[in-house]
Amino acid sequence: MGLTSGAFLAVLIVLCVAATLATALLGNRIPGPRPPAAVLARIAMVAVCQLLAVAVVAAWINNAFGLYTSWSDLLGTSSGKAVFTGPGGGAAAGPPGPAPTFTRQADGVLLTRARGPQSGLSGRILVWTPPEYDQPAYRTTGFPVVMLLHGIPGSPQTWFTAGEMPQAVEGLLTQRRVRPFLLVAPVIDPGRVNTDCSDVGATRTATWLARDVPAIVGRSFRTLSGARGRALLGLSTGGFCAVKLPLQFPSVFATGAAMSPDPLDGDPAALPSAALRSANSPQQLVRRSHPPVALLLATTLQDRTSRPADLARFRQGARPPTRVSTLVLDTGGHNFGTWKRMYRTVLPWLSSHLAHGPGTP
Repeated sequence: MGLTSGAFLAVLIVLCVAATLATALLGNRIPGPRPPAAVLARIAMVAVCQLLAVAVVAAWINNAFGLYTSWSDLLGTSSGKAVFTGPGGGAAAGPPGPAPTFTRQADGVLLTRARGPQSGLSGRILVWTPPEYDQPAYRTTGFPVVMLLHGIPGSPQTWFTAGEMPQAVEGLLTQRRVRPFLLVAPVIDPGRVNTDCSDVGATRTATWLARDVPAIVGRSFRTLSGARGRALLGLSTGGFCAVKLPLQFPSVFATGAAMSPDPLDGDPAALPSAALRSANSPQQLVRRSHPPVALLLATTLQDRTSRPADLARFRQGARPPTRVSTLVLDTGGHNFGTWKRMYRTVLPWLSSHLAHGPGTP
């Protein structure tokens, strides 16, 4: 039974309810030669109830944020099969040269932990390849990449649990509403340090995301080079980053889509320095420079964290060749239920702005 499976969470809930009922019904009926024995037994029963309640909450939080993806990940005993997906496609025994080793998980998503040579940071990177990637007809075809940027708190795995990736993309592929692309989900806060995807001293998160991750993925997979071969899709804090990074690195990312981005002036908790916050504020960046990038910002009328007025102000500050579109839903909060409703618009929009390799369907 998987750590993140719904069955495991359901079993914990059933055990918690059963233990609570047993304690309420049987606590006063426990026999014992002396009163302390019965008291200790009741204390033990209450303790079991509390432990199970904590386990239920912990499992729910883990499923929501993807903190640990499996029992081996939790216990630090991972021994999954190492699979390297090289530039020619398919698997090879061990990584050639500096390319990282990827482990294929039960859901088919490839996982590695890599260290970025330019940033000096390290973290998890998850990669999903579309079915066409392994088909003989496309064995020499390069594919575009959509980088998924998670929220904080959160992890790359969140996209594949609460976010229901890659199923959402597969459904749109079947409907021919998108063309094939790779999904790449890197950690956006290596070491659990949130810098709003900015370079802050030795914590060079912008360099990790804009330089190291594309290079790591490019060494291991057949991907398109150039900014039009890469797009960003982020939510919450990751949405803030999906707007910011194309403005700062237009030669790397030509496209960015943000679902419920954090306030675009920047987070004082992440960037206490006003000067540093201004240098990394999308609201300021879009007024200072006008790179040839396309951005889509989405929110709802009910989202108090990501206000439509903030998105409108950002759009007003843009000048060609920067192109900014907005999507505002009537209802929905700051959660995956809302973001999954946005997929039907956001993912086809991203696909339409990506370059595609020769012969890609």
